[in-house]
Amino acid sequence: MYYFLIPLSLGFISNLASAFTTIYSEKWGKECGTIITMLLRNAFGIPVWAFGYVLAVWETKDLLLQVSTLSQIIGWLIISIGGMVIIIALFTIKVKAAAPTTEDNLVRTGIYSLVRHPIHCGMVLEFTGLFVLWPSVTVGIASFIGFIWIYMQSRFEEKDLIRRIPDYKDYQKRVPRFIPNFKSMSYFINSGNP
Repeated sequence: MYYFLIPLSLGFISNLASAFTTIYSEKWGKECGTIITMLLRNAFGIPVWAFGYVLAVWETKDLLLQVSTLSQIIGWLIISIGGMVIIIALFTIKVKAAAPTTEDNLVRTGIYSLVRHPIHCGMVLEFTGLFVLWPSVTVGIASFIGFIWIYMQSRFEEKDLIRRIPDYKDYQKRVPRFIPNFKSMSYFINSGNP
């Protein structure tokens, strides 16, 4: 039991290590820095922690709460909304999500005018939806660790973004990290963002 913690932890650690594009680029060159980031995130991070989640669901023995048709609908709805947020964010920043470089420019339009980390917001929804669908100890632990990882990942990425993109510091002051506020909502509506 709890074998899911091995790939989950290794994947999250690899993903965290992908947040240092600037350091890798300064040490080994821009192209190498991008490749290292891509490998850590896309090859060793996301697929490995996702496999950890699959194992957490598979290792589910007893549910903490009874699953009903309504809870299944709610769970899938939460996951779908999270997925839509992630897709919108990925279409907005395009290749920068998979292959960040030291030459990236700041994206502050669309969903990025509401929150600085919409992909992470979508992941919080997806982890929550998974727990609603499979309310077990294993999925609960995986989701809790996932929430901690998302918070840490956003912090590390922001330190890197400040070094890579000089305008990021001002962007940080205006746009909230995870939850839209009145100021960011007003800007989004008034700027004609889609």
